[in-house]
Amino acid sequence: MRSALTALLGREGDFEVIPSTWRSAAVQAQSLRPHVCIVDVDCPGSTMLGTVAGLARRITGMGAALLVLATGSRPGLLRRAFDAGALGYVSKDGGPQRLLEGIRRVAAGERFIDESLAFGFLQAAEMPLTPRELSVLRLAAEGSTVAEIARSLHLSGGTVRNYMSAITRKTGARNRVDAIRISQHAGWV
Repeated sequence: MRSALTALLGREGDFEVIPSTWRSAAVQAQSLRPHVCIVDVDCPGSTMLGTVAGLARRITGMGAALLVLATGSRPGLLRRAFDAGALGYVSKDGGPQRLLEGIRRVAAGERFIDESLAFGFLQAAEMPLTPRELSVLRLAAEGSTVAEIARSLHLSGGTVRNYMSAITRKTGARNRVDAIRISQHAGWV
């Protein structure tokens, strides 16, 4: 997808396009100082804990705007991109003209939200978990035990179990595994 986007955007006379992987994006952005950084929040590597937020902090600190490619089917990813400071949101199901319009508007400092993502944003506003519960759930989704989560977050084992119980209840899950599945499908973790 990165190659196709690079080719598409490279045909525009007013764009200089530099493709990058998640691993090298922050370093490249620091040396190249882009006006707009486009990220696909659904691609592998983008949902690692803090990746989008970390990249957003770096590029916005340099004056660049963050534009995300997303689908409305995973509202949690939209929420995380919003929390990370993204200025623009373009549907991956939209045409190339929507992407070009989004890039130009974000480069001008305007917020751009593809209308097909509106319902996803409404759903994202309904995320029932607190930031601490999300931290516990992310670690659980990575396979950490209650003891490992407790050590990592400086909590007691009982507190972690209480958080997992609240997560299970709030997500309508049957158990921990079901809560992880539901949350991953929603894009929360």
